[in-house]
Amino acid sequence: MENPVLAEVTRGNTVESRHRGAAIVIDADGAVVFSAGDVERPVFPRSAVKSIQGLPLIESGAADRYGLTEPELALAISSHSGEPEHAQTAIGMLRKAGREAGCLECGAHWPTNEKVARALAKSGAEPTALNNNCSGKHAGFVCLSCALDEDPAGYVKADHAVQQAVRGALEAVTGAAHTAEHRGTDGCSIPSYAIPLRALALGFARMGTGHGFGPERAKAAARFRAAAAAHPFMVAGTDRFDTRLMGLLGARAFTKTGAEGVYCAALPELGYGIALKCDDGAGRAAEVALAALIARFLPMDDASAAAFVPLREAVLKNWNGIEVGRVRAPAG
Repeated sequence: MENPVLAEVTRGNTVESRHRGAAIVIDADGAVVFSAGDVERPVFPRSAVKSIQGLPLIESGAADRYGLTEPELALAISSHSGEPEHAQTAIGMLRKAGREAGCLECGAHWPTNEKVARALAKSGAEPTALNNNCSGKHAGFVCLSCALDEDPAGYVKADHAVQQAVRGALEAVTGAAHTAEHRGTDGCSIPSYAIPLRALALGFARMGTGHGFGPERAKAAARFRAAAAAHPFMVAGTDRFDTRLMGLLGARAFTKTGAEGVYCAALPELGYGIALKCDDGAGRAAEVALAALIARFLPMDDASAAAFVPLREAVLKNWNGIEVGRVRAPAG
């Protein structure tokens, strides 16, 4: 079964490239609203599920014990650009638990924001784990470990209490077994489990509505959604897709990118969850495919719809700033 085209790239009036993949929209009862391609094939959601991975941080009482703020909760579920505010917020979270950056086990990489990376290099400094796009999530893991009275050392390992709690949340929310057979290692060194897109979409429908959750889990999911809606910059960064989309729609949509062309979203007022995966791992294709699905199902007034167009149809420019094409969902 060949997956359908989720996004196409034009140059002039001609389609130059096509990105195939699968996508599904589902409600919190598991009823399929829309489906295209093979949505049963296991895929690694990667960073798309950070809000689910973060549930134990709130449910354990760690977030309240350490007085984590809304921006800090937003960072805990982020894939941020490594900008100064992101790094400062991550170290602030750690210090509330009596820890420093040296306990982070996500590894270091240059900020993905090019301007910030250039400024850091110009200063002669080297990137640290705080610049890692996952430092907020890992700071949350350290806070959880401390609140559980567990040694944070090795918190990235599958058998650590932190990752056991995370795996339990993932299984409960998505309904899919997260087994060693389908386990890999994420870029930030924690376990990542391949599960079907159908299960991912169901998990996001539940995260958006609290349907099927106990009271504490429903409150935790709502806190993360509220934090992301109020502080979308902390979830991603300057001019990033998630920041732009949630900045426009606020609490009407919770979106989260994952690596290798994965994207997930919750549309709380409709009770829908969305999950998609581009076969070739293209992030640019996943963004416009997600935006097209949101625009298809979420009612918008004229002003919002007009502001949403650049998200559904990304303009491509050459080095002279001349528009040369678009990335868009295919017609029909």
